[in-house]
Amino acid sequence: MSAPNIILETEGLSKWFGEVVAVNNLTLSLEQGVTGLLGPNGAGKSTFIRLCTGLYAPSRGTIALFGSPPRHNLDVLRMIGYCPESDVFYEGMTGFEFVQWLCRYWGMSWRDAKRSAVEACERVGMTARMKDPITTYSKGMRQRIKIAQALALDPEFLVLDEPMQGLDPEGREEMFSLIGALGKEGRSVLVSSHILYEIERVTNTVLLLHQGSVLAHGSVRHIRDLIDEHPHAVTIESRDPKRVAAQFVSDAATLGIEYSNGQVVIRTSDPNAFYQKLNDLVLDSGLDIASIRCADDDLQSVFEYLIH
Repeated sequence: MSAPNIILETEGLSKWFGEVVAVNNLTLSLEQGVTGLLGPNGAGKSTFIRLCTGLYAPSRGTIALFGSPPRHNLDVLRMIGYCPESDVFYEGMTGFEFVQWLCRYWGMSWRDAKRSAVEACERVGMTARMKDPITTYSKGMRQRIKIAQALALDPEFLVLDEPMQGLDPEGREEMFSLIGALGKEGRSVLVSSHILYEIERVTNTVLLLHQGSVLAHGSVRHIRDLIDEHPHAVTIESRDPKRVAAQFVSDAATLGIEYSNGQVVIRTSDPNAFYQKLNDLVLDSGLDIASIRCADDDLQSVFEYLIH
């Protein structure tokens, strides 16, 4: 390893499936701390994550985590906590049982597995529901339990694939705080997303992938400056979309508002201020929000800017 604070290195790393190249000739180093992995759908984020966690073998090139290849390497794999984007649960299990059994499979004693499961569920805000069957969980609760099982193993390298998916605004705020706290504890965290705002809340270090290649790697400020040149379209689902829109109609950064089937689409030139205000409104005044979506178009515009 070239430096003590570098935890992951790749050299000419490639992965293809038949004629489809998912990761193409990546040569990079990730340092200790929180790194945001950004890219639109199909950019190669999930394939790169599976190479990092040893789930895939490279088609060409090398990857080393803590100085060694992760594939079939139990010493390295025991240092990884992984929260995948998709989930497959035993639906009749409780969230606590799911986390506890994974700890047991990892090799913990019953006593240690129980303790770790309780602590992990508490850390993701699931203590009150951890003894309920997973089949009764909302999408956000399922996401929290996935993160809990990754944290329960006390990993040195935590990989979170789209961890904000399915969380309500309050849950997102809690997850931002959790990831930030993990970074301050000295853990190394790789967080993937296709929304730059989410990454900006937890780290200043970004790895941008496009068509399996590195488009940019470094400070988020440069990417933020580029993306701020383009308006952001945010779709909000609510039982009272007009009340939601009324909170933003007079903002100088609001460029347009549209209504459609219980949704309101707000275009803003200042996404940071917009999301902060929206979160404050939900937490302070109980503004009814069912879901928030930010299209890939804004991030895609940055890719196009960098490519041309």
